Amino acid sequence: METRVLVSACLCGRACRFDGGDKKTPDLLDALQREGVEIVAFCPEEEGGLGTPRPAAVIEGGDGEDVLDGNARVVTRDGGRDVTDAYLEGARRAAERAAQSGCKVAYLKERSPSCGCALVHTSTGLVRGCGVTTAMLRRAGVAPVSVA
Repeated sequence: METRVLVSACLCGRACRFDGGDKKTPDLLDALQREGVEIVAFCPEEEGGLGTPRPAAVIEGGDGEDVLDGNARVVTRDGGRDVTDAYLEGARRAAERAAQSGCKVAYLKERSPSCGCALVHTSTGLVRGCGVTTAMLRRAGVAPVSVA
């Protein structure tokens, strides 16, 4: 098992979700602790410069891979304000933190436009695909693990 893993900060109990809440996942945290794994908590939205709470966002025109390739964007659900740059910055910082910390695995919050691994909120609803940070981490050689 890895000695350090990146974990979505909301899964660790940090109140950093768009609505100001968290998604603390005690079973995951307990399992990692039992295995002696050091958790590197990270919130890409906050690291990208977005505050908490913040308007919910969706990917428009594809998924996180498409955002990285410049073919899609991230917009707020309540008015379509473009927040793509903040999501890209958060994803870059997540990849940097993983590299600096030696993380080869990341436990990420499913359905998030940043951290979704298999399902992501888009302007057309919940679809198969990944978030911006997940796409960046995959490209950096970090294996994403979905946490519902």
